[in-house]
Amino acid sequence: MDDFVRNKLLEWGLSKWVEKFKDEQIDAESLCELDDREIENLITKAGPRVKFKKNLKLLKEEQKTNQETVISFQGKQEHEEAAGLVQCEQEHEEAAGLVQVLPSTSDTGKRKSDLQSDPSRLQSPAKRQRLSMPGFEESIILSDVKSIMTFVHERLNDQDKLSAFLKKKISDLETDKRELVGVFGKTGAGKSSLINAIIKEKNLLPSGSVNACTSVMIKVEANRDSLKYEAEIEFITKEEWKEELWSFRQLLGNNKNQDKEDDDYHDAVEKLSALYGEDWRRSFENPMDRKYFKEIPEFLQSRRKILTCESVNELSAKCVKYTRSESKQGEGNEGKTWFWPLVKCVTVRVPTNPFLQHVTLVDLPGNGDCNKSRDQMWKGIVGDCSTVWIVTEINRAASEKAAWGILESVSSLIGNGGECQQIHFICTKSDLLDDSDDLSSADIHDQIIKRNIQAKDGVRKEFNKRSKINTHFTDDSFKVFTVSSKEFLKGKHLSPEETEITKLQGFLQDLNDCHSETVNYVNGAYGILSLIEGARCRKEGAGKADDVCKVLEKNMKEQLDQVKKAVEEAIKDFEQCLTEGVKNSKSSEEKLKSFLDRDKQPSFFKTLEAVVRKDGIHKTKKGEHINLNTVLASCLTDSIDEKFRKTFPNDVKGGSFNGVISRFSLDTNSLIQKYQDFKLQLIFLQTEEDKIKAKLNKIILKGKKIIYNSLTETIEKNMKKCYEDARKISGKDALKKMRKTIETHVSLNRNMCEDAKKTILEKMNILMTIICKELKETMDHSIKLSLNASALSENLPDVSKHLETVQQHYNEDLLHTQ
Repeated sequence: MDDFVRNKLLEWGLSKWVEKFKDEQIDAESLCELDDREIENLITKAGPRVKFKKNLKLLKEEQKTNQETVISFQGKQEHEEAAGLVQCEQEHEEAAGLVQVLPSTSDTGKRKSDLQSDPSRLQSPAKRQRLSMPGFEESIILSDVKSIMTFVHERLNDQDKLSAFLKKKISDLETDKRELVGVFGKTGAGKSSLINAIIKEKNLLPSGSVNACTSVMIKVEANRDSLKYEAEIEFITKEEWKEELWSFRQLLGNNKNQDKEDDDYHDAVEKLSALYGEDWRRSFENPMDRKYFKEIPEFLQSRRKILTCESVNELSAKCVKYTRSESKQGEGNEGKTWFWPLVKCVTVRVPTNPFLQHVTLVDLPGNGDCNKSRDQMWKGIVGDCSTVWIVTEINRAASEKAAWGILESVSSLIGNGGECQQIHFICTKSDLLDDSDDLSSADIHDQIIKRNIQAKDGVRKEFNKRSKINTHFTDDSFKVFTVSSKEFLKGKHLSPEETEITKLQGFLQDLNDCHSETVNYVNGAYGILSLIEGARCRKEGAGKADDVCKVLEKNMKEQLDQVKKAVEEAIKDFEQCLTEGVKNSKSSEEKLKSFLDRDKQPSFFKTLEAVVRKDGIHKTKKGEHINLNTVLASCLTDSIDEKFRKTFPNDVKGGSFNGVISRFSLDTNSLIQKYQDFKLQLIFLQTEEDKIKAKLNKIILKGKKIIYNSLTETIEKNMKKCYEDARKISGKDALKKMRKTIETHVSLNRNMCEDAKKTILEKMNILMTIICKELKETMDHSIKLSLNASALSENLPDVSKHLETVQQHYNEDLLHTQ
């Protein structure tokens, strides 16, 4: 039996069967050729046998995918080399007649560190891709080291403090890196076709004539537990639906002659018709009757519904009623019940998809929802997106109000209030040309390429004009793509590269890249094994251990003082900015007045009614995003936006908080030179230092979102009573009274900006306390246990050979070239 088989059995939790496989001389080649009878002879118990078969099937699928990918890249390389020879010959003969395709103005967003000092960039693209593909060197290293640490974990007892400490450290090595990519765009922009094309699942998300529901969030991710297609449907609660029904009654019952063009009237009727049918008014007598929920008992039981299918087409067909808005879509759908009004989120899982291993694509509505749990989930997902795709048709992309309106409305949520590092503005349907019937294929190709360049230039110029967006994002973080899903699949006029779908696929592969996961795991494992071996071999020298401990504690105190000083200075700077913001609160009141001055417009009363009913937030059918809370908070957000972005950059590099953390050091390198007897323990502390820095960067990223969003949330809480009072107003001069109520409340509560300022400063101080406490306690504990480990090392296993293996991986160039 070779190491590959042993490692796989350990990875699959089948360590008890290692000896049996060894006796039968099962190696990597014979493993994949085992039939059912042979497997039954090897694993006699049903439970482990089922587990083995499932994992073996997944392994075969993974190997098949990797082989196909290598073959396709090799074929592509050979094709490119042959084409290159032909091109060289033709360039001399037909230079004047050739159309030169300009290089793309977009960039896939590869990390800067990946682009620096990378010798592989001198290799051919195909060879470079083979070397960096998931499933090759790094995944093998990761699998090897994980197997070793699983083996070591099983041999540590739970009887002493050190072993318990080491077992926890090994468990903490496991991290599930998952990147969220938020996809925004109005219905018909081509979001579904784009996602389907990129992940190579043609019919996964319905597109074309089927109307999308604007309130349901759809997550698309890999199914890592099964080879089937799955959908997990999360419903709103029964209580939330009862609240919505009550509001519908108020809206429809109090307004018998309701304007049918009114946004809220339309939304209410659409939801009721979908769930209860066209004769929905009768259902108002008993809308929670079980007969309406026969197909979804999970809704009444407050459970999630799971759909499992063998094919993508089957899953897509089953999901339609949970994600689409049309109640009369195609033949046979008359009288059909559509459940999307009750759905909060649908998570679609696709088997063995290389683009989704560590990435989740989220098809998002352009704004929040009147349902509180939907709105809360929407804000949470939007704030967690590391990348945002804005999808719009290429025709008039630069002037498309809906797309830019969405981006402006979410810019603060994904920027200072989120963790978005890149915005991709994706212009779809680039293959569609007017009056192309009389053009040759070559002319169509040239026209498409020319328009793509013009579209990119126009979109980028428009981005530079949008100050609201520029406040949160620099030019470097904004990329433009011109794509054609149709051409990518059919290739009539454009090559796959020219459709730019392959560039977005490359971007997803970069996000999926397990490099950081491998490096972090190997570093952590190297430190833990170093501590075990150092403790096991060292049985004396307590006096010297005390000396090392004192030096480390002194270094830590000095470093913590520097951390605290840098953070306190940053908070002081923010306090000055916020003080200026409070002084400028009148500017926010003027913006509010500008909004209320629309009262001469015929439809304004309906708009204001909707705004106060939804606690200050409303999106009109024309696409206008209204948020009175952000308007009132703007004097404060405007005063800190630029400084906040520089202090808390979303790429967690630099900034007052992250910068001082990255500079934190116990100076273990120089101590290793001085105290060679404690080299292995100091190596462990070195890796612990790296781990706590990574952990603190995550804490800071999460904390800064809470801090920034607290400004608007404080204003929103203060305004809640105002909105409640305004909702009660009706009858003659209702608009005038509503306006007066809002203006009076704001005038009497000018201290709410001061309250918001105090809140944000309090949260900054809390974050500083958490950072210092976490840093001190974690490193203190690690220092004391590691340097006193020899006294606690009675039953530690011999890990010298494992340490040697992991150290080799640790020193490999592969882990330090990206």
